[in-house]
Amino acid sequence: MSRTIKIDLFTDSVCPWCLVGAARLDQAIAALPEGITVEVENHPFYLDPNTPEEGVVVADMLRQKYGRDPKELWARVESEAQKTGIALDLSQQPKSYPTRKGHTLVRLAKAKGTQHALANAIAWAYFMDHKLINEDEVLADIAAEHGFTREEALAAVRNPEELAITHQQAITAAQQGIQGVPFFIFDNKFAVSGCQPAEVFGQAFEAALDPSKLQRG
Repeated sequence: MSRTIKIDLFTDSVCPWCLVGAARLDQAIAALPEGITVEVENHPFYLDPNTPEEGVVVADMLRQKYGRDPKELWARVESEAQKTGIALDLSQQPKSYPTRKGHTLVRLAKAKGTQHALANAIAWAYFMDHKLINEDEVLADIAAEHGFTREEALAAVRNPEELAITHQQAITAAQQGIQGVPFFIFDNKFAVSGCQPAEVFGQAFEAALDPSKLQRG
């Protein structure tokens, strides 16, 4: 019997846990039996809405915020990434940047059917290819591989009205109670928060397919 599951996914492209969480979600989707279709809709969220245009040095920010060596904080997410098949080295991407432009392209990619793939590609470009994802040309290059022309992508990231829509959606997500990402909403019925182990995503899909398991759980 065929079945479609809708997932609303809130992420930020400069969030390493989102990189890993999205990969685990995709792995869980790939393991589903035939006849199960999953529609993932990506939504914007700001890991830090106050990031300046020139970016911030992540290591300095973490030292100031937590008073610890950033390598200690990075070790856990790097270990979890490794378990997921991602050779993540957070020391290779020294700065974090505003993500409104990238989120705008992802939002507009919904109409093209490339939204989730584009969101993943922007995060991968940032963390794994160490690219400056606040730069228009960099984003246009990525978007051109996911249904946009470069001209179309450049126009989008330079359009104040489109950027304002994206910004409002990201702010609204926080106002509605989403405090951290990744955040997954299954069929608008229940949520999975954070970068959970792979088996949790499997259990979430079981619950989506059989809601009675939620009541028993």
